[in-house]
Amino acid sequence: MDVGMPAPAGRQIVERYGDGGFLIAGERHKGSVIVTPETTYPLDVADLESLTLERFSPVFEHDPAIEVLLIGCGAEMRFIPKDLRAALKEKGIGCDPMDTGAACRTYNVLATEDRRAAAILIAID
Repeated sequence: MDVGMPAPAGRQIVERYGDGGFLIAGERHKGSVIVTPETTYPLDVADLESLTLERFSPVFEHDPAIEVLLIGCGAEMRFIPKDLRAALKEKGIGCDPMDTGAACRTYNVLATEDRRAAAILIAID
């Protein structure tokens, strides 16, 4: 699905998703990813249940700090486990789960507004 939109120079924008991956800032990424304003990282998870706090390191290490984290849960929105949500809150990061398509579109809007947002996007076919 095509979701691209104009973006500030150097920003990672999700242009397309589906077929088991993403087209982000002109580069194809197979599988799930973490997208920050400047960089896209591969993420070795196939579903929400595989997502552990250790996999969030690119988000935690980002400078300036990420304020909003979108989690694209796959084909449909799912709830984030309470312990994971609490750990993110403790680090000062708000977490919004949604289906992957909605997360791509919402991330793009936040990125074009130059917000300190990131997205964890679980790939869908």
